[in-house]
Amino acid sequence: MTPLTKNFSREELTCKHCGRMEIPLASIERLQALRDKVGHVLRITSGYRCPEHNNIVSGTGRTGPHTKGAFDIAIYGDDAYHLVQAAMEVGFTGIGVHQKGQIESRFIHVDDLPDVEGQTRPTIWSY
Repeated sequence: MTPLTKNFSREELTCKHCGRMEIPLASIERLQALRDKVGHVLRITSGYRCPEHNNIVSGTGRTGPHTKGAFDIAIYGDDAYHLVQAAMEVGFTGIGVHQKGQIESRFIHVDDLPDVEGQTRPTIWSY
């Protein structure tokens, strides 16, 4: 495993479709800051997605957040609540909350994308 930070490897952040990993270093460092703040393992279920993969698995098409630097973290309950708080404190600007259904399918999405017209940041949404 190729370490990117003390807690995250290149392999766990790569596209599951093509194996590329094009997440900006600043986003990876923010993810590490989040891990340091919460003080426990963060299981990444989706990191970088190439445009082709994102177009297949997401309604955001070929240019969604995961093509630029976003992470889905498997987490639920009290830990999810604290993760959202910590994500805001370390500077993530986009937070998506999916906390319904089976426990194993629950996650929090975090990204640090900039403002773009029609998508003011910071923002939070639910799935």
